[in-house]
Amino acid sequence: MGSSGVNELSKKSLTGLIRLQVGLALLLFLPARSLRFWEAWIYWMLFGVSMLTITLYFLKHDPSLVERRLEAGPRAEHEKIQKIIQAIASVLVCALIIVPGFDHRFRWSAVPTSIVLSADVMLALGFLMIFFVFKENSYAAGVVKVDAGQHVIETGPYRVVRHPMYAGGLLAVLATPLALGSLCALLAAVPLCGAIVVRLLDEERFLSANLPGYDAYCRTVRYRLVPMVW
Repeated sequence: MGSSGVNELSKKSLTGLIRLQVGLALLLFLPARSLRFWEAWIYWMLFGVSMLTITLYFLKHDPSLVERRLEAGPRAEHEKIQKIIQAIASVLVCALIIVPGFDHRFRWSAVPTSIVLSADVMLALGFLMIFFVFKENSYAAGVVKVDAGQHVIETGPYRVVRHPMYAGGLLAVLATPLALGSLCALLAAVPLCGAIVVRLLDEERFLSANLPGYDAYCRTVRYRLVPMVW
């Protein structure tokens, strides 16, 4: 990729990140009707710093990965079932972020400060896991597909579980309600985890049919998300 292409990619990805942060702030603070929502401020800053760090690192070291990650969402998916899964997941993600604001406003539930901060650590670990996945697998696209020349990745976190990126994502999803001080938001987190699992299973079906060597890899690495569990 030439320097002009990288510059255009940097502009596009960083602009998208700014829009994401603005949208996240609106979803967090408008339902709360208050800026005195310290859990949301920590979450918002941690999310933004993590995303910015990952983006800047890979813009420098693997811009092709960043380009692949920009293609995401229900409309970008090629498989009909993935479009449906992504549409459902998008609604659940919005609920996951909106509900804590209402919870904060109406005091539906309470989470101890120690648990909130522990959940922030879990969120950071989720992002760290995703970073190492991206570092190991340049083909970790935002949609389910197989690129020309793509091969099975069996190194790094892929030696432990078959879907380490989803494992990191699930950790972040489960940490979010607690990090935002809301037990009620678990009502969105649990079905969202279910949607991710359904996506994962359908992705395995797709990869088995379209990525040479994937079946052999599945026989070698038995666990999908959690070692010794599943």
